[in-house]
Amino acid sequence: MNHNLYAALRAAFPKDLSATAIETDDGLYYSWSDLERASAMMANLLDSLHIPKGSRVAVQVEKSVEAVMLYLATLRAGYVFLPLNTAYQSAEIEYFIGNAEPAVVVCSSKNFGWVSKIAFKAGTQNVFTLDDNRTGSLLERAAHCSDQHQVVQNKADDLAAILYTSGTTGRSKGAMLSHGNMLSNAQTLKNYWGWKPGDVLIHALPIFHVHGLFVAIHGALLNGSKMIWMSKFDPKLVIAKMPEATVFMGVPTLYVRMLAEPSLTKAQASNMRLFVAGSAPLLLETFNEWQERTGQTILERYGMSETVMLTSNPYAADARYPGQTERRGGTVGFPLPGVSLRVQDDQGHALPVGEIGGIQVKGPNVFGGYWRMPEKTKEEFTADGYFKTGDVGKVDERGYVVIVGRSKDLIISGGYNVYPAEIEGYINEMPSVAESALIGVPHPDFGEVGVAVVIAKPGAKVDADAVIAALKSQLANFKIPKKCFVVAELPRNTMGKVQKNLLRDQYKGLF
Repeated sequence: MNHNLYAALRAAFPKDLSATAIETDDGLYYSWSDLERASAMMANLLDSLHIPKGSRVAVQVEKSVEAVMLYLATLRAGYVFLPLNTAYQSAEIEYFIGNAEPAVVVCSSKNFGWVSKIAFKAGTQNVFTLDDNRTGSLLERAAHCSDQHQVVQNKADDLAAILYTSGTTGRSKGAMLSHGNMLSNAQTLKNYWGWKPGDVLIHALPIFHVHGLFVAIHGALLNGSKMIWMSKFDPKLVIAKMPEATVFMGVPTLYVRMLAEPSLTKAQASNMRLFVAGSAPLLLETFNEWQERTGQTILERYGMSETVMLTSNPYAADARYPGQTERRGGTVGFPLPGVSLRVQDDQGHALPVGEIGGIQVKGPNVFGGYWRMPEKTKEEFTADGYFKTGDVGKVDERGYVVIVGRSKDLIISGGYNVYPAEIEGYINEMPSVAESALIGVPHPDFGEVGVAVVIAKPGAKVDADAVIAALKSQLANFKIPKKCFVVAELPRNTMGKVQKNLLRDQYKGLF
């Protein structure tokens, strides 16, 4: 049996390949046959480069259907897909390309100058461009290739994708996901979320992370469902399309923005059967207001780059938990079928129901380890094979999982992870800075944003605006602190450790 993920997705395509698979917001219609043929042509192009099996294909492009075709082509040809956030700048890209050593890099035309320079320097032989208006050297070259391609044979544990997750201490780590990891998760979600014939998905998420690329796209493809494709999230357009669709997946920020639109009503949402939220905590206020306005209850779930999805509120009665059906705000539901989840204290002892500790998980969806970091991998897994998520939470008396915080002070801003240690590293390198602390504070739109608190070196002056301006040239926009404060000293405990909780308290009312 072929465990190649593409083979499973392809087997689920509808009989009529001329039917619409993807309808875009600029009036284009892509059939299932288009997906099959175009991904075959791109797979043949990759094969023509004579790169070794298992080579990495790094992709930093704007959202487009062609980028999805490239993802499918990479899978079917047996290579490893490496999606990169479009906001990443040169320091970040340099690290990813240096670390992953991709055989192929695909970027937007506008970034070709600097990306190709980094790629060639790192030894990458093949750099292509792909733009969101169906142009670029990748498509030009693929147009000359055959539209027939035999899907490569893969084992379940063969590597399919690497997702870089920012490290809480310093550099990002590449989570290695296999064909088996992703397929098992997609099949579980198909059943657990009740995907059925005729479902239509509104796709308004980016496609460089787990939620948009794996959960949403795999879900639709594995069900043979049409996608209404939006290049960017537009609240008015999503609401306008609801009568034609049944499923929507978003991060909390998107729900907040839709609630601000008068056109969001019960009648407008009446054809929809499922709204999914994740990637960041959903405020109870948003959960309740959505229920009130639309008559529908958002289903909150929990996952991460290393595991894809782990838990979910029930879509329908869950026999494992005496038929409970309630989607409860403030919880992320039950562990998915096949996922084992436990809560332990720092000494590795199991904690009773309702007690807070470190969340650990095990299952067919859990990744094999971090790319070229055997020590780190060893550190993150327990002796009996559970992965330590780094999240802190509890399981309540009804079996629902509640995430209460994050170890290591992670900030989740607009659904993106921001790791303070990474940003502090850049600030601390600035000539006049002695030390910095980055904290997350509540924000009405993004849920949370970073605020930098900085101490100057003796005799030096630090300009708060200049700190933010310097970061803007180095880092992705979502990582940039919204404010910077220069102070005489940082609060510390007796061990000399900065007490970020006190800083968070001090600045929590800023926005």
